[in-house]
Amino acid sequence: MTFDSPSRPPRPLPVVGARSADKESPPPPASDREAASRHPSDAPPLPGVRRVIGVSSGKGGVGKSTVSTNLAAAWAKSGLRVGLLDADIYGPDIPTMFGVMEKPKIADQQVVPIEAHGVKLMSIGFLIDEDTPAIWRGPIIMGVVRQFLQQVVWGELDVLVVDLPPGTGDAQLSLCQLVRVDGAVMVTTPQDVAVGGVLRGIRMFEKLDVPVLGVVENMRGFACPSCGETHDIFGSGGGERLAASIEVPFLGAVPLGAAMREEADRGVPTVVGREDAPEAVALTQVAEAALLVLDGGAVETPA
Repeated sequence: MTFDSPSRPPRPLPVVGARSADKESPPPPASDREAASRHPSDAPPLPGVRRVIGVSSGKGGVGKSTVSTNLAAAWAKSGLRVGLLDADIYGPDIPTMFGVMEKPKIADQQVVPIEAHGVKLMSIGFLIDEDTPAIWRGPIIMGVVRQFLQQVVWGELDVLVVDLPPGTGDAQLSLCQLVRVDGAVMVTTPQDVAVGGVLRGIRMFEKLDVPVLGVVENMRGFACPSCGETHDIFGSGGGERLAASIEVPFLGAVPLGAAMREEADRGVPTVVGREDAPEAVALTQVAEAALLVLDGGAVETPA
């Protein structure tokens, strides 16, 4: 088994620098081939990073990136050193949600993450034009995830949040094989079609020996500002019932409201821009519950 020489300079990110269109992509480095055959339980820790937390969902459109953004911002507000890696290669939303569109600086073939609202950020969205699709196969995805982990100057972090794409594909497996993942937060909406996808995601992380910290039920209930009543547009309790049925912690429910959308469009995490809004209060409680479980504690089961 061979490994990349430590003295060999790392290859640049696939999207950094020009490459002739008539040249074939280089074969994956030995480190990627070795990682691809590694069981996740044998993955090494990421140097300088105390904990790596994946945020995942079974399907798109459930607010996974919104939860990732606000978990990272809430932990940063509490005084933790936090990074957020956007591993959603095909649909990078983190730049928009943090209101950052600039390109990161590169020094000594290392990428310097952009910082916003106290969180260090890295996303493919910083490196490609907004209207440029990422048309890459699986091996390229592992390469991008590896480079985002190893060629970005994260420094010393208490938590690195990884916003994973929907489903159970290359990005999830690559992350878990490349570095030790300390826990996964699963995001769903209340309806059955989303809950079923989250169950598949939970089973995937169990097979990868990654602890599931708990389930977040997003978009539960809309408090109508006109009539004052709460309407369960997407149903209610699906994520909570799933968590109870498989004995996974339920981290909390986040209501559907205008503050979340308005702050995301403004490029500000809701827990920062509208900290008194019901959504922000709920997300802060989710962040606290996730850390409690990570530290070996237990969240209270709702009555």
